[in-house]
Amino acid sequence: MEINSFKKNILEKKYSRRSIIIGASQLILVGFLIKQMRQIQLNETEKYRLLAEENRIDIQIIPPLRGLIFDNDGTLLAKNKENYRIRIVKDKDSNLSKVIDDFSKIINIRDERKIQILKKLQEQRSKSSTIIADNVNWYEFKKIVANLPSLPGIIPEVELQRYYTQSEILAHLLGYVGSISSKDIKRISNDDPILQIEDFKIGKVGIEKGLDKFLRGQVGLSKYEVNASGKVIRKLSEKQSISGKDIHLTIDSNLQKFSMLRIKDFSASVVVINLMNGSISAMVSNPSYNPNKFVEGMSQEDWDVLRKSKNQPLANKAISGNYPPGSTFKMIVAIAALEENLISPDDIFECNGFYELEGRKFHCWKYSGHGNTNLLKGLEESCDVYFYNLAERVGIDSIAKIAKKFGIGISPDLPLSGISKGLMPSKNWKKINKKQSWFTGDTLNSGIGQGFILSSPIQIAIMTSRIATGLEIKPTLIKAIDGRPVTYDQKKSLGIKKRTLDIIRKAMFGVVNNKKGTAFNSRVVEVKNNLAGKTGTSQVRQITEDERKKGIIKNEDLPRNQRDHALFTGYAPNINPKFSISVVIEHGGGGGKVAAPIARDILLYALNGNMPSLEAYPFEERNNVDKILNSIKREMISK
Repeated sequence: MEINSFKKNILEKKYSRRSIIIGASQLILVGFLIKQMRQIQLNETEKYRLLAEENRIDIQIIPPLRGLIFDNDGTLLAKNKENYRIRIVKDKDSNLSKVIDDFSKIINIRDERKIQILKKLQEQRSKSSTIIADNVNWYEFKKIVANLPSLPGIIPEVELQRYYTQSEILAHLLGYVGSISSKDIKRISNDDPILQIEDFKIGKVGIEKGLDKFLRGQVGLSKYEVNASGKVIRKLSEKQSISGKDIHLTIDSNLQKFSMLRIKDFSASVVVINLMNGSISAMVSNPSYNPNKFVEGMSQEDWDVLRKSKNQPLANKAISGNYPPGSTFKMIVAIAALEENLISPDDIFECNGFYELEGRKFHCWKYSGHGNTNLLKGLEESCDVYFYNLAERVGIDSIAKIAKKFGIGISPDLPLSGISKGLMPSKNWKKINKKQSWFTGDTLNSGIGQGFILSSPIQIAIMTSRIATGLEIKPTLIKAIDGRPVTYDQKKSLGIKKRTLDIIRKAMFGVVNNKKGTAFNSRVVEVKNNLAGKTGTSQVRQITEDERKKGIIKNEDLPRNQRDHALFTGYAPNINPKFSISVVIEHGGGGGKVAAPIARDILLYALNGNMPSLEAYPFEERNNVDKILNSIKREMISK
């Protein structure tokens, strides 16, 4: 009996412990379930509520209006105009293939396009849609509306489409908009509802891309209650979209148009900077293109013409073009020498037509030489031998240091795509990039703006702006955003001695106004508007010793792609300058002969705010100038 009682006690204890363990486990499980239910109730209520509502609520995204773009005076440059288009909606009760075929009898659609539309609709969910015809004219639009009863799922729409009022004149600057691509999705936040709008357009290049976050606005949302078949019962709520912000640029569109027409016969670029505030008054690249074709739809033929052109009409040469600065760079070499007290303006170097280094001849552009040459003469007459001597004395690293202070080799901060940094070489640069040592010959070539040095037209304009003012001018393009002025600090000193800059400015005045100056034929006889500047001729081919002996072939006798680039940079007026300019004519020949007259005309237009007066020109040039200006005037009126 005692044994049985003992066993019974042991079994009761075992069952008791087991009950406790099981009970505890159940309590833990119940607690976990309660916790999860509470989490679902508190934390995920909204998620599941929305999932449930999706069965009865249709949410539609309302696209915003794109912000407008204006010039400095309020002239509208980019607007939104009405566009008639037709959408087709996927409906389980309609025969999509038949609808598309019937539609094509009214507005012709290519067979491959039909296949694309049908495939796209089949891959989408019910009630989704796609564009079947865009940029439809009013006559075709009316025919579709009249035939709607026989075209189930076809919806005519009137949308606002981007339109550029100046067409080719501002194409490179404004850019254009286009449909969102996979590349754009990576660039834009995936959380942006705009990405869900089919055929929504965003900026692709130019200002449209650089300021897209301001221009594109914010989407709105409409909620509709629908029944099981998708029919709308009532509107539940609506949050209006917010239009993009309007942008006012610093560009003077009349000056821009005049500049474009002045270089219409060349592959060229122009940059004009207002020295009062650093704003860009004109930025021109020629040849250009019509940005409206990118919005409306471009034919393959038109695209092939743009893509295959040797003159690169799609490139904004003003900011992306890389050119040897040629003799315009001599001012930087002179500044470096003066700042380090390595030379005085009166020091003389003799030019007999070449500079010899270790048995190699470095030639001057003037075969007979310039004779005894000081700094002023060296810049005015652009003596290469003078600057070979000067560059060797200064050294490339000191030249590079000053060049960067004046913007050469530095990418300007502008809301544009494709901006070139250019290239300002140094000893270390060549060691890293070319795996070679720097030679004295490299320094001599750099001294006349050749060799490895590359600069863009806007960098040359920045360099000249800083020489003219002594300030760290930083070019700007934005005057106001959403009506609020954008301000910039342009008062920072370069830290260059006033005496140094005064010497350079005096020489630049002589380039244009002294009889032996390389731009004397492009002088202005009005004292109030006279200009200062520097010519440049960038060599693109090697001239052999044999050719020098026989006579160097003239630019006009060479194939176009072997001709020198023509450059001019300057500012006006000489006293209290208001504008700086750089002009680069690809394969244009001599800077003094081709680029300087163009720069003079554009600067005079900028100063006058209108067509230049013939009284500003030397008497002997007025007939020729009159023909040029009258031709431009007629075209400006007609455009």
